[in-house]
Amino acid sequence: MDMLTEIADQLAQSALEVAEETGDEMVVDAIAKSLGTSSTTLEEAFLTAVRYRKAQRRGNELIAKLKEQGGTGGKP
Repeated sequence: MDMLTEIADQLAQSALEVAEETGDEMVVDAIAKSLGTSSTTLEEAFLTAVRYRKAQRRGNELIAKLKEQGGTGGKP
């Protein structure tokens, strides 16, 4: 993982934790805006990492739900 990706992912994880703890989804937007004032490259990497982490969370939640239900019953 390169430095940009590492930094963006660390920030994304922290931002998502704060957003979850506070219930304030605007945390991510505020951080992205702040990053964008000094590095649009980091801002984009951060937003990408946020999307990846949110998708990962949804995937993990679905896996847990399917395990509880015993699979999809053949449905995609």
